Order: sequence, then structure tokens, then C-alpha cells
Amino acid sequence: MISIKTTAIMLFGVMSYVLSAQTADSLKTDSLKAVHLNEVEVTATSNPNKSLLSQPTSIVKLNETELKRSASLYLDDAINANIPGVFMERRTISAGQQINIRGYGNGVGFRGASNNFDSQGLKMYLNGIPITDAEGITVMDDIDFGSIGNVEVVKGPAGTLYGLAVAGAVNLQTKKAEKGKISVGQDVMLGSYGLRRLTTRIEIGGQNSSLLVNYGRQQSDGFIAHTASQKDFVNVIGDFHPNNKQSVTTYVGYSNSYDERQGELTIGQWDTLNYSGNPAYIKNNAHSNVVSVRAGVGHTYKFNKYISHSFSVFGTGTSNNASSAGGWTDKNAVNYGARTTFDMHFDLNEKFHLNGITGGEIQQQIAQTVGYGMTAPNLPSYTYNIIGSVKSNQFTRCETSSLFSEWTLVMPKDLSVTAGLGLSTMLITLNDRVYVTGATKNPTYSKGYDHLFSPHFAVNKIFSKKLSVYASYSTGYKAPTSSIFFIPTTGQINSGLVPEKGTQIEIGTKGDLLKEKLHYEVAIFSAQFTNKMTSIAVPLAPPLVGTAYTYIANRGGQDDKGVEALVKYLVYKSEGFVKDIRIFTNFCYSNFKYTNYAYQTLSPDKKSAVITDYSGNAVAGVAPITANAGIDVSTKIGVYANVNYMYRDAMPFTSDGLNTTHPYGLLNSKLGIRYVIAKHFDIDLFMGAVNMTNTQYAYMVFVNQLPDAYIPAPNKINYFGGINFKYIF
Repeated sequence: MISIKTTAIMLFGVMSYVLSAQTADSLKTDSLKAVHLNEVEVTATSNPNKSLLSQPTSIVKLNETELKRSASLYLDDAINANIPGVFMERRTISAGQQINIRGYGNGVGFRGASNNFDSQGLKMYLNGIPITDAEGITVMDDIDFGSIGNVEVVKGPAGTLYGLAVAGAVNLQTKKAEKGKISVGQDVMLGSYGLRRLTTRIEIGGQNSSLLVNYGRQQSDGFIAHTASQKDFVNVIGDFHPNNKQSVTTYVGYSNSYDERQGELTIGQWDTLNYSGNPAYIKNNAHSNVVSVRAGVGHTYKFNKYISHSFSVFGTGTSNNASSAGGWTDKNAVNYGARTTFDMHFDLNEKFHLNGITGGEIQQQIAQTVGYGMTAPNLPSYTYNIIGSVKSNQFTRCETSSLFSEWTLVMPKDLSVTAGLGLSTMLITLNDRVYVTGATKNPTYSKGYDHLFSPHFAVNKIFSKKLSVYASYSTGYKAPTSSIFFIPTTGQINSGLVPEKGTQIEIGTKGDLLKEKLHYEVAIFSAQFTNKMTSIAVPLAPPLVGTAYTYIANRGGQDDKGVEALVKYLVYKSEGFVKDIRIFTNFCYSNFKYTNYAYQTLSPDKKSAVITDYSGNAVAGVAPITANAGIDVSTKIGVYANVNYMYRDAMPFTSDGLNTTHPYGLLNSKLGIRYVIAKHFDIDLFMGAVNMTNTQYAYMVFVNQLPDAYIPAPNKINYFGGINFKYIF
């Protein structure tokens, strides 16, 4: 294997040769054309004007510039550096991702306020196909983030257009073939800790159709023991326009990912830089292996200038096996559904225009989940524990549906009013297939959650086509998952459990000033989450000591208040050697508190129940202050560079506030050159460095799960570099 130092020398050598051998004319590339900072359109809106200034809510969109500032393999790099109020973590090198939007992200945990094992509360889509399953759980292990070309994040409850989306929504779009060009390409990347990635792609871009096929393999040895990662993926993306009235989009994706888990470090291990991991995880060969096939077809038909209709069908098949300290779990699931929308436009008169989007989405998931204990085999050839006896076997069927209608009235003087209403339902049916002869428990459980209405209202005013001011009100829900709506020990449905509800009021302003050189966004919000779920521990009947069982109940809420701001500024632009210099910065202040929040544990002697009230405490897992700043430089001959710094404040990771992280800052950089030779050879050479200040930080901090706490990230500088080659026919 070529060392990273050798790779760096090779890259710099090739760059030097290119700079000395090529003329300025031969190095011109379409990708370096000047663009305005505000040329961004959003998809999640009933307003026909899709520019950011016309949207009366906080929506941040990341394009290729933001996604490629680092290695572009891990979405958390781009989200954490560019979207204030949103923080993404991962449990392993390339799996176990979670997205926390304005203090809401994780599910309910067996120890109280949060769960560290899945992502709940948001709705995520990939090319219009829901990643979030019908149960409301979002697993991102099988997504190749290096293939993503566009990200759109809606912050705050988004139930009107997305159904059960109490935290917000995330829309991902894969890269597409460039219009009017046919090409083949090969990307190669190497990095520290055995990182290597190969991607082969074919792009066929016509005037009325396009097709992109890519195959890749991504591997890493991990920077500490038992953290290796591997992902194989194939994507096929097609767009077709038979005529000016119709368009068809297709997507088929396959992924096979395997990530080892070392387990979380205790506070003591973290403080002493002991990265040996959790012995119980390693002995069980802890890992996550997800194999999935995802496909979708969408059709849009424009009847006339007033009405168009879009319809899509989608499906995902997933096989997931995972082990941890607690045992082994197999889950096989099929998730499928459809979405339909009517986009309407009516000119009431010359000054008033009414625009609306009305439709619905349905999803169904059928899954079987089998849990096993693990045991040490009496065989010297086995290093790890193996699967033991069956602990659980559950068959679940989850069905969700949402109906929605949102309308925007555009009035004179760039004033608009938006109003919408969404209606969501969920039905969960569970069959317990580990049934003991003579037991009195019912093996089948069913629970429905309906009448979940999500209204949305907003006002937006644009001044002089340069800046806007808006105010909005929105709501959303998160229904319970199949694992918590019944109590296995008692065989009873948890009938008192109701969905969590989020209500948000937001005011903000956006602008493109100084001849569109400066773009800014500022949002002030107050979000109230009620009926938050928490755990209840029930003691054994005396004289026995210990926990009989636990169950989930609605025991409080959150009061989240915050301020978010981002600025992008074109500092310098010329026709000389330095083509442009751009800076960006963003900031978030979060004042999130528990309200009437409690959960029940056992007393130290394990004989009685104790209720602990955390009302008024800071919400665990949320840093009060985060900030980012960076600079991008591009030159006429194709050289580009960027440097960015991320700061994250200390935060509590237990609800009692007694345990907090240390604040930290990360400094990252990237240098490259992109050039085109003879109009056929498009070459991009680059190298970069992550954590240039050798800072100790974590990929993920587990909340309310002591003694386990930290998933460590590399605490030394690490490098990456590569070449993207494309031949254009």
C-alpha cells in the first residue's frame, strides 16, 4: 500500500508539472465559471418562485462547493460545517449516522431522554425515495454519501408536506449526467488509516435524456482496533423528457456495507486517551452489515400552464445483521409506497396569484427481527463469540399515510402568505413469534395513531428584490415505534402512549446584498416539544430486589429557543491569476431546556422506584454554541484551495447536567487543481488534511448511557488525496 506521504509527494509533483506545462487557455473549465451566491432553488415549497428569498422558513441547501470542501465521503463533514442548528454524528467510520435538527434527533432510550442507536423524528429522501421507513426510523448505513450532489435540509417541524417529520426533513439528490456530454470516468482516493476508494462511472447526457451509472468500493482499516469499514455500491440514475409536457426520473441503487464497532469509551478511557474500546463489543465481533436494494420511478405530466401532476412509486429491500455487547440481531425488511402531488397555479388577476401543492404519500413496511444471545464456543479456532439461543422473534407490519395541501397567495409588492394542512396516520401490527406453551400473553399486538393534524402558516415580504423578512408557524409529530408500543413482560399494549408533538414559531430574514456578493440568513425560533417519551423502571415485588421490567411513557417536553445565522461573501473577483476569493461563516446559539421532564429508575438498593425530575436542565446532547468559518480560493489556471474551522461548545451528555464534554475546534484544509486538456480530458487532482491541530474529539457522544460515552475520532492529523479522471467523447 502506498503511504500517504508518498501520495502527497506524487500529487504535488503532478500539480507542478501541470502548472509549468499547460497554458491558461487549455486549463479553462466550465466548473470555474462565476456564479452568484444566491443561485439556489429549493424543492420543498408551494411557491412557484423557488429561490431562497421567497421561502418563509429556514431551508439550507448544499451544492457541490460545500459537499467537496473535504473528502466528500462523509455527509457530517458538510452538514456540520455549513448548516447552523443541525449536527450529524456517526457511530463508526461510515455507518450509524444520526442527524440532530434543532435539538431533536434521537429516539427514546432505555435510560431516559435519548437513544443512541437509530435516528428518529426526521424524514429523509434520496432522489424522492424515502430513506425513513414506514416506522419512522432512518438508517443511513447503506447510502454512499460520496455519490450525493445536492442536499436540502428543512429545519423544524415539517408535517404539512412530509407527514411524520417532527424535527424536519432532508432531501438528498445523487449526482447526474451532465447535459449534452458523454463521458467515462475513474476516481481514486487514498488516505490515512488505510482509506482507499475507487469509483467508476459512465455518463450519457443528451438533450432530452441522461443516464449515469457508477460503481464503487470504499474501504478503511480504521484508526484504532476493530473499526474497519467497507462499502460496495452501484447507482443507476436516469432522466427522460419525451416531450415538453412529460418527464420521467428513475433510480436504482445497491449497497453492501460492513462496519466494525469497537464500542463506546468510558469517561475514564476518554480522559486517559485509552482507545482500546469496550471488551464486550470486541468479544462479540460487534458490527453493522447492511445490504439493500432501492428503486423508484417518478413521472411528471404538465396538463397546461395551470396544473401539473407528479407520481412516484418506490421500494427498498434491506437485510441487516448487527452485533453489539448485548447480542446479535437479524432484521429483514421490505419497505414500499407511492407519492402523488398536484401542482396548481391560478392567476386571480394581474396582481394576485394563487399557487398550491396537494397530494399524499403512503408507505408500508414488512419486517422480521430476530434477536440472539451470544456465547463463547468451546473451540480454540474461534476468536469471537458466536450466535447462541434465540431471545426474540418479532414480525411487524407498519403502515403510514399522509395527506397534505399547501397554498401560497402571491400579492403585490412581493408579499406572500402561505397556509397548509397535513394529516398523518400510522398503524403498527406486531406478532411475537417466541411463544411459550401455556403462556397467557397475546402473541399479536396492534396499535393505531391517527388524526395527527399538522397546520402550517407563514408570511413573507421581499424588499427591493434584495432581502426578505418572514414569520412562520409549523407543527409535526413522531409516533411510537414497534419496539415501545407494547410491554413484552406483561403482554399488554402500552395504550397510554401517544405521539410526540412539535410546534415551532420562527422569524427570520434572508438577503443578497452588495450587488449579490453577500448572502445572509438569520433565523430566531422557539420550538415546543410535548409528550416526550421516557422510560419507567418497575421494581420486583418484595422481598425480591431488582428491576421487573421497563416501559415507555410520555413524561415531559422540551422548550427549545435559538438563533441561527450564516453569511457567504464574495471578497474578491477578477480576470487575473486569482479568480475569486469567497468566505463563509455561520453561528448557532441554542438555549434548550427540559420542561416537566422526569423518568423513573430504581433506588440504589434496587427495592423501590425513584422519579427524577430534570425540568429546567439543559437538553443533553446539544452544544449551546457552534460556529464555523472558512475561505475558498480559485484561480484562472484551475488551482483551488479551502480552509475551514469548526468550533463546538461543551455540552451535557446526561440529563442531570453532571457530565459534560470539553469544547473543541477542528481545522481542515484542501488543495487541488482541476483542468481540461484538448476538451476531452477532465482531471481533478487534490489532497487535504483533517484535524490539523491534533484535537481530541468524538464521532458521537452517547447520551444518558453511562458508563459508555464516547465514540472517538482520530486525535491526530490525517490526510487524504486523489485524482478524478474523466474522458469526454
